[in-house]
Amino acid sequence: METKTHWKRLINLDYIGAYSLEDGKDMNVTIEKVVRELVTGNGGKKEECTVAYLVGNKPFIINRTNGKMIQKIVESPFIEDWAGKTITVYATTTKVAGEELECLRVRPSLPKAIDYTEQIAKINACNTIEELKTIWSTVGCPALEQYKNAKKDELSKN
Repeated sequence: METKTHWKRLINLDYIGAYSLEDGKDMNVTIEKVVRELVTGNGGKKEECTVAYLVGNKPFIINRTNGKMIQKIVESPFIEDWAGKTITVYATTTKVAGEELECLRVRPSLPKAIDYTEQIAKINACNTIEELKTIWSTVGCPALEQYKNAKKDELSKN
């Protein structure tokens, strides 16, 4: 099956979004830390946001809806308690000012054990470093880091 590229990936946004996920696929991410910081939005407007830094991924801007869900599944309202926790995000849509927009949401439970067979096969099928980078942007997660690094080493020797 051919992998397609969402146009928003090409503008190298600083944060993950709905476009970061393969169609219909969830993505498990591990929170490294959560902070408040200035984020530059479309049009250069700066706004203070809550940002979760993720292990092996771009950061995730936490809105009120996602913050409440993380609090619920982690069973703590304290961002310090969120560090090291793995959550599952998925792409959906929401209405903003009457317009339907893509967004990321957090699943209402901690992720179950995952079968990474498909993701490992995609990594192992890469023939170039560039191809590996493209695949990693869609399947990357801490559990697969060793497979990516092994494939990168193999491709670097060729």
